[in-house]
Amino acid sequence: MAQIAIIPGDGIGREVIDEGVRVLTYLSERHSLGLELSELDYGADRYLREGISITDEEMIQLGENYDAVFLGALGDPRVPSNVHAKEILLGARFKLDLYVNYRPCKLLDSRYTPLKDCEPEDISFVVFRENTEGLYTGVGGQFKRGTPDEVAIEAELNTRKGVERIIRAAYEHADKHHLKNMCMSDKSNAMRHGHDLWQRVYKEVAKEYPHIESRHLYVDVLTMEMVRAPNQFDVIVTNNLFGDIVTDLGAQLQGGIGLAASGNLHPGKFGLFEPVHGSAPTIAGQGIANPMAAVLTAGLLLGWLGHTELEAQVEQAVAACLRNNCVSAELGGSFSTSEVGDAILRELDKLN
Repeated sequence: MAQIAIIPGDGIGREVIDEGVRVLTYLSERHSLGLELSELDYGADRYLREGISITDEEMIQLGENYDAVFLGALGDPRVPSNVHAKEILLGARFKLDLYVNYRPCKLLDSRYTPLKDCEPEDISFVVFRENTEGLYTGVGGQFKRGTPDEVAIEAELNTRKGVERIIRAAYEHADKHHLKNMCMSDKSNAMRHGHDLWQRVYKEVAKEYPHIESRHLYVDVLTMEMVRAPNQFDVIVTNNLFGDIVTDLGAQLQGGIGLAASGNLHPGKFGLFEPVHGSAPTIAGQGIANPMAAVLTAGLLLGWLGHTELEAQVEQAVAACLRNNCVSAELGGSFSTSEVGDAILRELDKLN
């Protein structure tokens, strides 16, 4: 049995998360998983109603009372600063120490990649992005703001603990899944303090995994190589900023942001799972949003709970829908959000 918190989010968040919840409910009932799904009222509506996004106590309860969170996209034009989104998502990453941002980049149908002559076996890798340090910690400041002499400083934070644990998590994933190669990416030729730390830690940890081919690429070279020959990668590990960029490139290679799933993890402790697309307020309520990223994210959640065979089934079901053109307008089809969900459930039914 596992306790799962559902935070539908804003805009199309609820529409796509509902389809993911349908998948979780179906598989839980079919396989007696005992998943307990509880919806929580955290999002723009609550913020506008109460002036609260999530309290410190509620954040603690997330980590203590639930095994995982299934989160929809956050963002609402009625909250211009989107402060609620920052407090919920970034707050969870930092306050619950979700130091792994896990992003699989896997092509399920060759028609959807922008790369020529690429087949599914050519694009199948995962990115481990450090999720709690780097340039996203807010360390820095402004001096003489609004004047011609203004100075703005954004400082990158790297700790030995933070760098080692993300690199180690990436190697452990490669080892567990019998993956052959690991690529660490930084910019140590230009950022000679923080990324010297990445270099030294990476080389030390790599020695513990001699059976895995280890290599290093500067991040600019990595992005070129991801486009030129993505089949050379199994696992990529990098820092917070570079990971943010690299994973979105990976999403486009696999067919677009509407097929991109993610997990924010503290391995062995807690996970927050979210499709990585935005809340798309301009199409909210029209029933045309693509729910496939949310469904694939539900699959990631199941895999993280130990149900890897069901994660594979979810992936197979989505791939079948892609092959059969059971897709929404974003992918060139005419299916509504719920009709895509219906099609995925039919494919799952065939596998069960």
